[in-house]
Amino acid sequence: MKKTTLFLILVAIFAACGQSNKKAETIEIDPETVNVFYFHGKQRCKTCVAVGDVAKKTVETAFEENEKVIFYEINISEKANEDLCEKYEVAWNALIIAKGEDFVEITDQAFATAVENPQALENLIKEEVNKRLTD
Repeated sequence: MKKTTLFLILVAIFAACGQSNKKAETIEIDPETVNVFYFHGKQRCKTCVAVGDVAKKTVETAFEENEKVIFYEINISEKANEDLCEKYEVAWNALIIAKGEDFVEITDQAFATAVENPQALENLIKEEVNKRLTD
């Protein structure tokens, strides 16, 4: 009974998150630029939206003067984004910070903190971006 309930809860969460914004063909990836990629589907739950909002706000405020840091919101259900999803092996929601071939996926931490402790996610994003800026 508990396993069935847990399964139904997980199905409901995944259905709420769905599978979706910026077209890959419009992304010019410069190996010297730090890219913050937020991958998501068409339908998004409260946490999915919070992850994207915190990531976007962090890049826009903390790195507004730095043209070498760019935020991208990627709709994984759009055909134009397939190559980028494949490159980072994304099949669902993901938050990835990349510079050239150096990248880190911080999805688990993002989803654990975005709603209840957005400052922790903001700090993590800044830390990972700054690591790549100095490399």
